[in-house]
Amino acid sequence: MSEHTEETPLNHRIEVERHEHVLVIHLDRADKRNAIDSHMTSALDAALNEADDDPEVRCIILTGGERAFSAGTDLADGAGTPTERGGPYGVIRRSRRTPLIAAVEGIAYGGGFEVVLACDMVVAHRAARFGLPEVARGVIPTCGGLFRGWHSLPVTVAKQMVLTGRPLSAQRAYELGIVNELADDGEVLATALDLAAQVSENSPLSVAESLAVMNDVLSIPEELGWSRTDEATATVKSSEDYREGVSAFLEKRSPQWTGR
Repeated sequence: MSEHTEETPLNHRIEVERHEHVLVIHLDRADKRNAIDSHMTSALDAALNEADDDPEVRCIILTGGERAFSAGTDLADGAGTPTERGGPYGVIRRSRRTPLIAAVEGIAYGGGFEVVLACDMVVAHRAARFGLPEVARGVIPTCGGLFRGWHSLPVTVAKQMVLTGRPLSAQRAYELGIVNELADDGEVLATALDLAAQVSENSPLSVAESLAVMNDVLSIPEELGWSRTDEATATVKSSEDYREGVSAFLEKRSPQWTGR
């Protein structure tokens, strides 16, 4: 595959490479474990808008670094306003006709895991971990984590992830169907590119129409999930536990919960 890196103003938070009909978007904030702030949200949205609108792009890969795919929302600065086309992070509620593959190394926690759940397929390093630790911070998953995991996970496992905040190993995620392919050291992106090539060699129209139907059907029960998540988020964000959880995280101490 031919390869080049796009030099754009977006590169302060992401890097974009083109491999023939495949666009690779690298999250590029390693010092913050690729935590998503408003700048990264804007950059992701712009890159995905461009890819969605380019008929020559037949598949997209979203990847992070060796230590972290993404740790989710930057709790210090916030992730910014949901975008018009992509929703939270510019990714979560996007209506796409171009398949999106997550290539995961290290951790995909909180919003990072919710980004993974918003993708169509997942390639993961054998040591990768997936988690929803929000309850340990006095918050809740707000970007689909409370209901999208059930597309692949048994309900009991999904509840365990949400209610304990404990992570899931890549091997377990593979066994349960969240992860499509496991990869060894240095092979995650190559494996994702191979999977993307398999998609790209097919009829672009057939792929786009098939993806649209599958995503439309999946979105029908999600509407209740979004409305209930919004209600629960409003309740949690007005609580003392929310303020305590965020403060404790930023101050690197154990939270003192009151249940109020």
